[in-house]
Amino acid sequence: MYKRKTGGFTLIELLVVIAIIAILMAILMPALQRVKQQARTISCRANLKQWNLFFSMYTEDNNSRFQAGIGDGHTYHWMNALRPYYKNDHLIRCCPTAMTPLYDENGNLGAQFNVFSAWGRFWGQGYSEEGDWGSYGINGWVEDPPPSEATVYEGFETVNNWRTPNVKGAGCVPLFMDALRFNVFPRHTDTPPGTQDEAWASQEHMKRICIDRHDAFINMAFLDWSVKKVGLKELWTLKWHRAYPTAGAWTLGGGVQSTDWPEWMKRFKDY
Repeated sequence: MYKRKTGGFTLIELLVVIAIIAILMAILMPALQRVKQQARTISCRANLKQWNLFFSMYTEDNNSRFQAGIGDGHTYHWMNALRPYYKNDHLIRCCPTAMTPLYDENGNLGAQFNVFSAWGRFWGQGYSEEGDWGSYGINGWVEDPPPSEATVYEGFETVNNWRTPNVKGAGCVPLFMDALRFNVFPRHTDTPPGTQDEAWASQEHMKRICIDRHDAFINMAFLDWSVKKVGLKELWTLKWHRAYPTAGAWTLGGGVQSTDWPEWMKRFKDY
């Protein structure tokens, strides 16, 4: 009687199957990476919505005023001033694409500095025992330093600070965003970074947030408690402080040309 052959795959059949799997993986991996990145971007915006709630609660509890942003050590910076609201949750201080701090728990430089690294850790007065780190930063122009402080961090004048969320055009005033430092004081004269990790090249703080963290955008919370994605060239058009000109030299209204931007930014949308 005839007995049916029950052997496994031949070598050629196995090679064909492996080749098909490899082709499918090559097709699917970029799509999976895009989905993963989109999920992180959405989670980042969810974090910022939560921070809007924290800032709203803080200002409601403090006569509609933001924290001072200046004072003993870092006691009056947002990381410490808002700690009772976010319960010292280190994760929510980080964009999901930038979770690893530059320094480890022993103070040793661990991560490589780039747009996907978190600032810190920082220790000392006003910081938590385990150190503070994060990958978001506040618009320093919204803070409420005391009247005796004519200038704050690195000599930035305070006369045009917003100090409160109750202002006209709040939807165009940045509050909190993806950043390479915990605070930023952008000015319309700031030039774009020659490379996207040039945050420490000068006091031009726009470089601290002009980073390609979300496919030519960063995520940002505004004084009207909204959260939006903002194009990197769009950063120069926002109302950072009370006297900030929104049609400065680095905007279409101010005459900037696509060719004026650094090479890595030329392909991005103009504003």
